[in-house]
Amino acid sequence: MSAYDFDLFVIGGGSGGVRCARISAGHGARVGVAEERFWGGTCVNVGCVPKKIMVNAGEYGLWAEEGPAFGWTGMQAGTHDWSVLAKARDGEVERLSAIYNRLLTNAGVTSFDARATFIDAHTLDVGGKRVTAERILIATGGHAVKPEIPGADLGLISDDLFTLKALPKHVAVVGGGYIALEFASLLRALGAEVELVYRQPLPLRGFDHDIREAMRDALDHLGIRQHAGHEVARLDQVAGGIQLTTVLGHTVTTDAVMFATGREPNSKGLNLDAVDILTGRFGAIPVDAHQTTRQPHIFAIGDVTDQLNLTPVATAQGHALADTLFGHKPRMASLKNVPTAVFTIPPAATVGLTEEEAVLQEPVDIYLTRFTPMRHTISKRTRRTVMKLVVSRATRKVLGAHMLGDDAAEMMQGIAIAIVAGATKEDFDATIGIHPTAAEEFVTLRTMTRQAG
Repeated sequence: MSAYDFDLFVIGGGSGGVRCARISAGHGARVGVAEERFWGGTCVNVGCVPKKIMVNAGEYGLWAEEGPAFGWTGMQAGTHDWSVLAKARDGEVERLSAIYNRLLTNAGVTSFDARATFIDAHTLDVGGKRVTAERILIATGGHAVKPEIPGADLGLISDDLFTLKALPKHVAVVGGGYIALEFASLLRALGAEVELVYRQPLPLRGFDHDIREAMRDALDHLGIRQHAGHEVARLDQVAGGIQLTTVLGHTVTTDAVMFATGREPNSKGLNLDAVDILTGRFGAIPVDAHQTTRQPHIFAIGDVTDQLNLTPVATAQGHALADTLFGHKPRMASLKNVPTAVFTIPPAATVGLTEEEAVLQEPVDIYLTRFTPMRHTISKRTRRTVMKLVVSRATRKVLGAHMLGDDAAEMMQGIAIAIVAGATKEDFDATIGIHPTAAEEFVTLRTMTRQAG
């Protein structure tokens, strides 16, 4: 028997930590997990899950507006009841969080509702109790931060959306990333006036340029007022609410301001000095391809490493680490061709290389289409779909797929399988489309739009 209390101790009960703990226990390891805030982490409690529920709520109102075009004379958007949505959302979050804890119990994992910090290389303080472990995993995730500007305390962060007692009538969302855009979309769809303030000329920095332009237009059509090229300098409490002033002197006064300007790893307070682990930019814990820190028995996964901050990535890393350490199946979670989605209204989704990334490597052929989906041609709602393939001119492999439009995330999951498998444009062309769908456009793009690189 090991001299340690546990073969593996996991700090953090989010998606990645729970997956690693559960799979490790399934391989026969003695596992402990500590979570100080809530089981399921950010995604389940103040991220992906409650956000998607609220996006769905916003979509219902828009569908009701379109109903009469399809003969539904009794349908109307009406006034949204925030309290009903909040109750349904919080009930689902509570249910899912309990499932995470139950999964650990059923797997034979010992869980602690407590904070865990390092005492030495193999010893942790877990809620005042000394616990030893042969291997330790740091899976503490990240947290939203406010910019360091005067009056920042007057603003909200993304977590605060889920504790608001009522919908702000007029809100400014600061940021041009996916969190800012998702929150701006759902708030607008639920009835708020929304100002979106971001530094770049287009939203979604790092995404494909055509999708960025399409997103700008989609936000305009949704009725979100965009203030592009503006960086917030300060917030002030004024008679009409909160006044936001930008570096260029532009001002906006709203009932509330929400910052979605960045997140930082949850590495502070772990007492990493005790195990000689240094953190990098903004507190990220450096790891190698096997998720190993500078200590060979201490590992880190997910947002605390600030590699690719997506819940499924943390989950994949946790599973791979468990298989490597205890399952006699050494493997790594690849960060290449990771699909992702932006749950705006309409949503965007992407996998693989953008056109801008691809042309730095090789010449490419671009296939691009823009159209109005059938549903919206009837309802006369201005909602365009954009679909794009980036293809290697030399190998004909599809290097990237990008979309903005209804059901983009659902489609992109399947497209991602093809791209991960190395499918060529001819493989796409040989696939029979499902008609009538928007998805069939991905396999009927025959005419090259342009060449690049």
